[in-house]
Amino acid sequence: MAPNFKAPTPNGKLISLKESLGKVTLIDFWASWCQPCREANPEVVSLYNEFNKKGLNIISVSLDDNAENWKSAIAKDGLTWTQVSNLKEMKDPIALQYGITQIPTTFLLDSNGKIIAIDLNGESLKSKINELLSKK
Repeated sequence: MAPNFKAPTPNGKLISLKESLGKVTLIDFWASWCQPCREANPEVVSLYNEFNKKGLNIISVSLDDNAENWKSAIAKDGLTWTQVSNLKEMKDPIALQYGITQIPTTFLLDSNGKIIAIDLNGESLKSKINELLSKK
């Protein structure tokens, strides 16, 4: 099971993983300063746009330490789903809880919060999300 966590959104509201669970949930660890993360963001936006109405939720955990850079990257990359950060870079308690040593890193969860896959991307991630959303 994915460990629950609670962290602030860009406007300071505390959000927990449990509150953010959908039929399928993608936890996306990233940062504004991480070039591979930024290059992956259009794919995540595409997944969200395609599957959100069918039950996909995304919660992005930023490993930034600068709030302005974080907020700017969210706006620039069009990340419209739940964003949280403790602004502690790799020392973020959520990153430590999940054993994050590099980003981007993703965790795909079922509706109960069980980890189904780690670090899927591209077509393999898209087909796994589609498969999970197709289950009754």
